[in-house]
Amino acid sequence: MSRATTNLPDDPAFLKAMIAALLAENAKMSATLQAHDQLIQTLRLRIAKLKKQVFGKSSEKIEREIEQLELALEDLLIAAAEAITAPIDEVDEAASTVPLADPSEKTMRRRPRVSDTAVRERRELDPGSCCPDCGGELRLVGEDTSEILDMIAAQMKVIEVARLKKSCRCCEKMVQVAAPSRPIPGSMAGARLLAYILVSKFDDHLPLYRLNEIFARMGADIPDSTMVDWCGRAMQVLQPLIERIETAIMASDLLHADDTPIRVLDRSLRDKGLGKGVKKGRLWTYVRDQRPWSGASPPGAVYYFAPDWKEEHVHLHLRQSSGILQADGYKGYGKLYSPGENGTSRFKEAACWAHWRRDFHDIWTSNKSEIAREALDRIGALYDIERGINGQPPDIRLAARQVQSKPKVDAFRHWAEAQLTRIPGKGDLATAFRYGLSRWASLCLFLEDGRVAIDNNAAERALRPIGVGRRNWLFAGADTGAETLARAMTIIETAKMNGLDPQAYLADVLDRIHDHKINRLDELLPWNWSEITTIDAKAA
Repeated sequence: MSRATTNLPDDPAFLKAMIAALLAENAKMSATLQAHDQLIQTLRLRIAKLKKQVFGKSSEKIEREIEQLELALEDLLIAAAEAITAPIDEVDEAASTVPLADPSEKTMRRRPRVSDTAVRERRELDPGSCCPDCGGELRLVGEDTSEILDMIAAQMKVIEVARLKKSCRCCEKMVQVAAPSRPIPGSMAGARLLAYILVSKFDDHLPLYRLNEIFARMGADIPDSTMVDWCGRAMQVLQPLIERIETAIMASDLLHADDTPIRVLDRSLRDKGLGKGVKKGRLWTYVRDQRPWSGASPPGAVYYFAPDWKEEHVHLHLRQSSGILQADGYKGYGKLYSPGENGTSRFKEAACWAHWRRDFHDIWTSNKSEIAREALDRIGALYDIERGINGQPPDIRLAARQVQSKPKVDAFRHWAEAQLTRIPGKGDLATAFRYGLSRWASLCLFLEDGRVAIDNNAAERALRPIGVGRRNWLFAGADTGAETLARAMTIIETAKMNGLDPQAYLADVLDRIHDHKINRLDELLPWNWSEITTIDAKAA
């Protein structure tokens, strides 16, 4: 029985009045929650619609609106959770059984997932060896277990390295162990601290001034300028590995490519009085991902920054590459697909069905066109087939596509051409049909090669961290800052694609790289590195 029960009056009329007041308060809270739920659903629908439009001409404005709406949605969800779970300490047990909200409307939430490698601590609550009632001896018949997910806070640690000096009693020779190498020579930054800073800045997108505040709470005042220097010098240490990643990925004969805008600080514009001193650059990514067709090469992503959207940057990135390029309809790729002097082209073009599908989806959401709806259904049937062959070898994928997908693709083309004769030629629907029909050969390449994907989602996924980063920083610090961001993302995202914890990976690499033989540096690449080899190497 709660403390509130002992303080309740004995007057039945007064108790009824209290219960009536509680019921009224509960009704008010329920109405508030319902209003919250309606607003939450509205925000979710709006966000979902905007995400479908994110590849349009005003994609940057849409992304910013999505970010703001997601922040507002998060605040509403927290407020709703606070209202539902708020404890009632001053109500007796009978009154506290009145529900705050309809239990049938309770949102089902996924339980947190914890890795098998997570640290575990067992706490036993033993009732003792004697019965509390009769004093008899207790015997174990079983146990009830439950789990609590807790956190051990990060802790700053100073490692004092003491190198003892000893002299020989016979020859007076001075003997001392050589100083261990450091990730940054002459710096007091340890490998784990550097890895934490790099991942926080380039993967979690925390500005360094926020890290300064976090470290200050841990008892270490590390100036922003010092962390800037550490990041730059750590990236220099990692540069040989980044170059090897670039060489390996760009040598692939099947690449996914995409780009996204990025705001870059340009002080020269401000000095000239032109705007706010911020310009728009581009960040390109090139992805090798053979997992959908069980390829032997490990996945990886390379990022490059360019100050503008000129095609010369793409040609520079792909100067030593050839094969199949899966990308959007950016005109800068056009010359790469054109036949050269020998009559052959460096790249075969593989187009993206997801891009074409978005055009029909936008039309469907705007005016509920039945023709657009049928186009979505027809494309959806192709994706149903793809889900069934994902992860299969190329020959199995190709055979399934020839039998199942090709007839549907051929029928889609005949149907699309027929629709163009019946609808207005200048409408959005006609434009959507012409977009795909003009790229028909590249859209059908996946029917000829089992390695080719039906869409370019691999590259689009690789650019998602940039969208996340834009929530925390408004622009990159000059072109050099954007180039550093691209190199950092290359090694971090490639590590993640290979199933690694980027912080653990970078900490170990930074700790070992100076003592590692240069001719064995490939052992430290993300797809070759593992904790087992790390432990074995240290033991050796």
